[in-house]
Amino acid sequence: MNIGITGTGSYIPPVITKNEDFLQHHFLDTNGSHFEHENQVIIEKFQAITGISERRYAPPELKTSDLGYLAAEKAIADAGINKEELDYIIFAHNFGDMTPGKIQGDTLPSLATRVKHLLQIKNPKCVAYDMLFGCPGWVEGVIQASAFIRSGLAKKCLIIGGETLSRVIDEHDRDSMIYSDGAGAVILEADASSGEILSHASETYANGEAYYLFFDKTYKEEGCPDTRYIKMHGRKIYEFACTHVPEAMQACMDASGVAIDEVKKIFIHQANEKMDEAIIKRFYRRYGKQAPEGIMPMSIHKLGNSSVATVPTLFDLVKKGELAEHEINKGDVVIFASVGAGMNINAIVYRI
Repeated sequence: MNIGITGTGSYIPPVITKNEDFLQHHFLDTNGSHFEHENQVIIEKFQAITGISERRYAPPELKTSDLGYLAAEKAIADAGINKEELDYIIFAHNFGDMTPGKIQGDTLPSLATRVKHLLQIKNPKCVAYDMLFGCPGWVEGVIQASAFIRSGLAKKCLIIGGETLSRVIDEHDRDSMIYSDGAGAVILEADASSGEILSHASETYANGEAYYLFFDKTYKEEGCPDTRYIKMHGRKIYEFACTHVPEAMQACMDASGVAIDEVKKIFIHQANEKMDEAIIKRFYRRYGKQAPEGIMPMSIHKLGNSSVATVPTLFDLVKKGELAEHEINKGDVVIFASVGAGMNINAIVYRI
């Protein structure tokens, strides 16, 4: 049975925030102390490591579910399907609907249910639920949807990855410059003329690694002690990802029955340019090879890290010819891979 992606869509928010917009921020170290370097130096080092020069934020009137809905509409139209035929809507996110100025995320009802409502789908057999799996949530949603289809429980599924991370960042944390907003969506269905999922792999490391990404208070001593923000142990995440993601990708590749030389593109979570480059380098090294030039499309430079939205958004941009110097064609083999909070890792080998 061929289980493939028949439609893609994404929503890239219009608000552009450049690195120079952070020059007046009051960045503090984890203990609340001041950095010895000026912001100009901090920002230059940040860009050299992450590759990010600007990122996108959602306008205040749009929540995460709205972004997901806008991406879903495009995916449904691209697939040319009747939305009433959807069996599952899976929405991957981390924080629910965040309203600017409020300190709680809203997941009642689920974001998937909100998207179903916005799409005005009347079919009660279209089941909507959320996926909490860190940054790899969208990839995991595709893996689950493919299992539903393969088992006969579904024929058509909508998988969304969306986030508004700009609303859970501590303005005094220099890591806040990494995060952004966005949404991506795909339609997955059993279709002999579509692509094919060849293999997949998922892993969770929680024995010491569980809290590499976590929720905590601001670094500013006099800040509100009850408001929590996304925080991370960056060096630990970097080392973890460079060690374990290539291993998972290799396991997935070996299970696919496809030779490494057949891979045309790798759509990896846009977390950090240097980290992603190191992961791909080590992945190919496991096969005694060097990573081919142009194998890894990157959107992080202009879009930042929108967590679960990075992989589906990146795939949509390349599929529709909107990312310079990158294209994919029918029959090409690609890899989806991600790593994030949990600590979770997953990968899919997919033939277009």
